[in-house]
Amino acid sequence: MTNQQLQQRKSQVIARGQGNVYPVYIERGENAELWDVDGNRYIDFATGIAVCNTGHSHPKIVAAVKQQLDRFSHTCVMVNPYESAVELAEKLTDAAPGDSDKKAIFVTTGAEAVENCVKIARAYTGRRGVIAFNGGFHGRTNLAMALTGKITPYKHLFGPFPGDIFHAPFPIACHDISVQDSLKALDTLFKVDIAPSDVAAIIVEPVQGEGGFYPAPAEFLQALRERCDQHGIVLIADEIQTGFARTGKMFSFEHAGVEADLMTMAKGIAGGFPIAAVVGKSEIMDAPLPGGLGGTYGGSPVACTAALAVLDIIAEENLVTRAVELGQLFNEHLQSLQQKFPQLIFDVRNQGAMIALELGKSTDEFIPNPELTQALISKAADYGLVLLACGFYGNVIRFLPALTMSDAIAEEGLDKFEQLFIEQSQA
Repeated sequence: MTNQQLQQRKSQVIARGQGNVYPVYIERGENAELWDVDGNRYIDFATGIAVCNTGHSHPKIVAAVKQQLDRFSHTCVMVNPYESAVELAEKLTDAAPGDSDKKAIFVTTGAEAVENCVKIARAYTGRRGVIAFNGGFHGRTNLAMALTGKITPYKHLFGPFPGDIFHAPFPIACHDISVQDSLKALDTLFKVDIAPSDVAAIIVEPVQGEGGFYPAPAEFLQALRERCDQHGIVLIADEIQTGFARTGKMFSFEHAGVEADLMTMAKGIAGGFPIAAVVGKSEIMDAPLPGGLGGTYGGSPVACTAALAVLDIIAEENLVTRAVELGQLFNEHLQSLQQKFPQLIFDVRNQGAMIALELGKSTDEFIPNPELTQALISKAADYGLVLLACGFYGNVIRFLPALTMSDAIAEEGLDKFEQLFIEQSQA
């Protein structure tokens, strides 16, 4: 079967809402490279949306999973548990930022982790309201969509959404939204829409993912921590895209020296196997009654085993440091490209190996350029690249290289990207 034939088959049986960025069907992957059914090779700058931080088919993960499959594949952790789930919970609670005693639960997806954070926060506080931020992304289930701060494509056609959800501006200096602007809006929200005594939780991404890879300033996260402490509000760190060494720390909140009350974990947790977690302060995590949390596939023994292998690889291969090195390498190339095209590249930014190229149309003022962004995405496969876009305005190219990617592959991919950019900027 060819890519074209498979795409025709897909269009007949899979709903259009679950679209695909590329009509490219993968046959195999190795570290930072992919090969499709037509034999074409690609350098992967997406890693399945920050899932394969340890690269594709890392041999240690493959070996661990095969060994687990020889034993058993499922019993349900809520019926007959197993040691790998206990060990993974021990390691995740130990790795989470802060000195508080912590506990964990396992679910299957990032959206589930977000929803369970809200359940736990409401059970603990007895309050109703949840505050999120403009441009934030927290998932595609109904409550997670309500928390998400962007309509198209995530919320369009899908309402009504749950009530008692509120949004405040996220600080983005390059778009003239300061930390003080955001905090003032939050304080105004407390006066206009919901009293802080009615707020169960504030949820925030330390680096906005779908929103455009904007890092939250440390002073902003610290100020949120102070306000949550002042008003008895649970602070939720959504670390789904930022976790597991991606940002040059194990978790991004560490950059600000802030301990959240609850945090979500998913994506890079298990090298491609579906599992997610909530980790938080023990007192808060124990607020729901037995049976109030969980799910049939949450904490799959296969995924737990893969996640334990991922944690070993991060430590053994020093991927936290490697994320910083890759971020510097990408920045050098992309800033050089910005110097050549200052009218088109509005900003280059990163936190570790979460790297963004924001595209505009003018050097005098910010005018987003989603047209060039989409042209780059649509032509990337022709240059042997897998790229992703993001951004509140749809004008950001995001780079999420495997943290195991070699300098040589990174350089090759960045050279290909420069060729692609030059061609599309002149089209």
